[in-house]
Amino acid sequence: MSNPDFQNNPPLILVVDDEKTFRLVVQRAMEKEGYRVAEAYDGKHCLEICQQQPPDIVLLDAMMPAMDGFACCAKMRATLGDDCPPVLMITSLNDKESIQRAFEIGATDYITKPIDWEVLRQRIHRLLAYKGAQKELQHKIQRECQLTVQMEASNRDLQRLASFDSLTKLANRRYFDEYLQREWKRLEKVQLPLSLILCEIDFFQTYNDSYGHQAGDECLCQVANTINKCKRRSTDIIARYGAEEFAIVLPKTDAEGAFEVAQTIRASVKALHILHAASKVSEFVTLSLGVASLIPCPKFSVSHLITIADSSLHQAKQEGRDSVVILSV
Repeated sequence: MSNPDFQNNPPLILVVDDEKTFRLVVQRAMEKEGYRVAEAYDGKHCLEICQQQPPDIVLLDAMMPAMDGFACCAKMRATLGDDCPPVLMITSLNDKESIQRAFEIGATDYITKPIDWEVLRQRIHRLLAYKGAQKELQHKIQRECQLTVQMEASNRDLQRLASFDSLTKLANRRYFDEYLQREWKRLEKVQLPLSLILCEIDFFQTYNDSYGHQAGDECLCQVANTINKCKRRSTDIIARYGAEEFAIVLPKTDAEGAFEVAQTIRASVKALHILHAASKVSEFVTLSLGVASLIPCPKFSVSHLITIADSSLHQAKQEGRDSVVILSV
């Protein structure tokens, strides 16, 4: 009784019995122990009270007219679910069959009439302790679930930061390498083509020198956004491959399709009309693009695909830039 919570907010015990005299006797005994007491005269009344003001414990008489204690307890469990309070079944039946039935329908414990008041006091004390421990366990589980959700969100954020370029918001080189390797293995099994486009902003260093690093960053972001809009499939990914280089991975896309995507990218970037006074090929920012396409097989590897795309890009630059070159194997 020295528990401050008990003194400030005593547990509420609901006594359910069709005999008014018995309810009164139990009420006085429980109030003497410091508990608050509510009364219900039958099973239906018990359910109404539990839904309006859930008690901490229900002392439920098994034998009542209309809805008996067994039916009432089963209904409470079905209606209240995890919020159902502990149920102490009170019965004059002291046989194994009735006891087993009480536990089967969800009773927490039982006690027989005539009531041994010391036994009842101990049972109630134990059930309240059990309810408090169960509530604390639920709170602990909830806290752990919240922490798990927070950790998962943090891990996703870390994964995103580790996989994407902070400036352009595109995939970074690390993610590109992992994704290309994964798609190579996947498409090797089904023998479908995998294409790769490598592209570079023409004379980007001179652009930076002429307009400054802030303008250079803005240029990179505009180009990245434009390239990203040229995707045709959800499985296509765009990555920042180098300082002014981008890579486009095109699963299930053959050489002809990849060449068309590259031409669309080249035209779309040029159409941005980003002024580039220091360019030797145009008054606007342009791209040089190299295309490679292979059907993955044991004869080749991912490095072959990258080498071909890189050679194609090198040739596009050698041939005057602002162009697309595709080389066969």
